[in-house]
Amino acid sequence: MIYLDNAATTMKKPPEVVKAVCAALEALGNSGRGAHEGSLDASRVIYGTRLALAGLFHVSDPRRIVFSSNSTESLNTAIKGIFKEGDHVISTVLEHNSVLRPLYELKERGVSLSFAGADEKGRLKLEEIEGLITPKTRGIVVTHASNLTGNIVDVGAVAALAKKRGLLTIVDASQSAGAFPIDLPATGIDVLCFTGHKALFGPQGTGGMVVGEGVKIRPLKTGGTGVQTFSKTQPEELPTALEAGTLNGHSLAGLKAGVEFILETGITAIGEREAFLARRFYEAVKEVPGLKFYGDYEAGKRCPIVTLNIGDYDSAEVSDALFEDFGIATRSGGHCAPLMHETFGTVEQGAVRFSFSYFNIPEEADAAAEAVKKIAEQ
Repeated sequence: MIYLDNAATTMKKPPEVVKAVCAALEALGNSGRGAHEGSLDASRVIYGTRLALAGLFHVSDPRRIVFSSNSTESLNTAIKGIFKEGDHVISTVLEHNSVLRPLYELKERGVSLSFAGADEKGRLKLEEIEGLITPKTRGIVVTHASNLTGNIVDVGAVAALAKKRGLLTIVDASQSAGAFPIDLPATGIDVLCFTGHKALFGPQGTGGMVVGEGVKIRPLKTGGTGVQTFSKTQPEELPTALEAGTLNGHSLAGLKAGVEFILETGITAIGEREAFLARRFYEAVKEVPGLKFYGDYEAGKRCPIVTLNIGDYDSAEVSDALFEDFGIATRSGGHCAPLMHETFGTVEQGAVRFSFSYFNIPEEADAAAEAVKKIAEQ
């Protein structure tokens, strides 16, 4: 199988990730739940994962790295834990349902919403954001990179605007964390939500958020933490305040190995290879008659994603043909990005997404291009 669905999850991981998970399954106890070696080893591994991520995001205090099961949980925690009835929140049409559905839920509780639009190439209309700000606006929730088009958003510019107007910025880095350098202090982002199983090369069931200085978030969950047992309320100190229950130590060991692989290999080198593969595929098919592409392919920086349709063919039929006839795994349909599909007019047809990773090879990009050409000829 040629796996080109890395925007959903990276299937091929560094060998160190597999080894770390296997070793953890044999050795780790429950972090913070004892003074014996198994518990202490789990605590060391989890703290090491915080340190690795703090290094990746240029965060000085690893305690501000809070773990969750994925970016969806992190976004739910941040969105529901910051905004309340009477607040106004600005977001964008680029967003994944991991942002949209929590926001729609808050709308039912008295939070008002506004969405900045995108142009014909799916590029965010940044200039619209300031015009949406009202006296009740509390924050801006924005993706760093569209999972449909691969377009990058200038989140630094969004955060700068937010700071100027006294607003908070929550960023969904599901596609960008591990794929692009992110300097949290330099950008001014207040909360960065990430998942472990995509560009960070970690196992599924891992993710988290980076919480900026002075940002207060109400816990999504409360319960056991291993500390302050006799308190009736959740501890207030990070990361414990937002990490009720047993952490996924076995998978976090794998995430640690994935992040260390990125730091050792170089995030720029990884990004350049992934961009080369996506560009190689795009250049090979861009002139094929009947193909329509979604996204800005002239941008200097973008995720290694190429999304297209072949004529009026249903995207699911094309994706099925790619897999059944050529052994190529892609993603079709709506990609959990309904407002972007409304923007493109592809609600019924969907689109076919090819997404590349560091562990793909040029021959796979070439094979995918030949497959698209053959399907388009039929």
